[in-house]
Amino acid sequence: MGHMDMRRAQVAGPDLATVAKLLADGTRAGFCLALLDGRAWTATELARHMGVAPSTATEHLHALVRGNLLAEERQGRHRYVRLAGPQVAELVESLASMAPAPTPAPRSLSAAGRRQALAHARTCYDHLAGTVGVAITDAMLGRRLLDQDLGLGLTGAGAAWLDDLGITVPAGTRRPSVRSCLDWTERRPHLAGAVGAALCRHAFDTGWITPVGTTRAVAVTALGRQAFRRHLGLSDELLAPNGS
Repeated sequence: MGHMDMRRAQVAGPDLATVAKLLADGTRAGFCLALLDGRAWTATELARHMGVAPSTATEHLHALVRGNLLAEERQGRHRYVRLAGPQVAELVESLASMAPAPTPAPRSLSAAGRRQALAHARTCYDHLAGTVGVAITDAMLGRRLLDQDLGLGLTGAGAAWLDDLGITVPAGTRRPSVRSCLDWTERRPHLAGAVGAALCRHAFDTGWITPVGTTRAVAVTALGRQAFRRHLGLSDELLAPNGS
């Protein structure tokens, strides 16, 4: 590296280009998008998902682990990888929101259905996203459960609302209580952070939402429609795909 290049690197601060380079490859980016479901995957599973050779997948995964975007877990002889944390999930989701919309039409009705289900309601690592996730965030803002005057934050009324629902937000962690995450399908913010994760976990535990197949998509159940209508004023039409 020449003197001027070294000087530019010092002035620039953190080496953002290194992170950008990791996600500039389509296969590596595809791995990170798949891992937004919050689960740990094996290299074989990710290779099959992206249609690449296992050796190629392993090479890419090593690079992502070295770059601190993925974390490695070992269980017996098996090696798993997952996103290194919620901050990585929010980075990937935000970058996805800036990407051009896919132009090819889905090749089958099932593919179109999966795309539509993901856009309607899905998990983004450990919080809710899609049309439903953004609507929940908007409703919480409208009811002053959240405030965005000085950046998104939980109000006193919001803390009381969570307590009334029996939602416990873990304390004493370095994770922000409330964080805004740019939704890649809605192109608007949804609720992330510890509060977003606690709300999503509560929705699963109480049966308000249920997974759709093996994807990140979730469906709002009849019980969930009733709960979201009562607690946030969300309509059945909004909570059901196609308003059904």
